[in-house]
Amino acid sequence: MRYVSEGYGAKVGATAIIWSLAAGIMAICIPMVRIFENGFILPLAVIIGLSISTVAIWFNGNQKSIESEKKIQAMERRIRDLETISSSESFVSNKSNRSLDK
Repeated sequence: MRYVSEGYGAKVGATAIIWSLAAGIMAICIPMVRIFENGFILPLAVIIGLSISTVAIWFNGNQKSIESEKKIQAMERRIRDLETISSSESFVSNKSNRSLDK
């Protein structure tokens, strides 16, 4: 539940699918180890592929979300700065207009 609330829902789902498929493939491959001489290569390939895909899912997605979060924060800072500049300019222009009216 904690992973879903932190935005890890897609990663957890993808990892669960990959691991369930790998478990099924391993269930098929293990009996084949006894039948063939080089049968150990297929389960080994499944384990390596499972590991690489899991690492890719969990580490690759973080970089994009961190970059987009930084871009959003930079845009928010720019908007705040522009609002500050525009409000200070309007304050100065209103003050000068009032002094001219007197």
